[in-house]
Amino acid sequence: MTVRPPKALSPNFSTAGAFNVLEYELMSERADALGRHGLKVEKALAALAALQGDVAADLRERILDEAADAVWAFFIQREICGLRDSRDAVRRYGIPKEVMARLGIVRRKPSEA
Repeated sequence: MTVRPPKALSPNFSTAGAFNVLEYELMSERADALGRHGLKVEKALAALAALQGDVAADLRERILDEAADAVWAFFIQREICGLRDSRDAVRRYGIPKEVMARLGIVRRKPSEA
């Protein structure tokens, strides 16, 4: 047996249609933001992969921090879109373990030191 609320309490057609349009626009914006964050992750990981041989330690640390920040923002956006499992994204983007280890770390800015 199912229980339904009275028809007097259910939304009328015009309100439901407006809600659907609004929800569609919100979903579209979330998907667009997710795509932009994905591009930032690709760019940051490409910059990290482009480091060859002996590079200055501070340059490598800065690039690693930027990649970790981009991946962290991407994971947050994925969760906003309802995608809770990040294992697929880690495999798909080839996110290195050294970047994963830095996710969510709050670093001091040089002016705060």
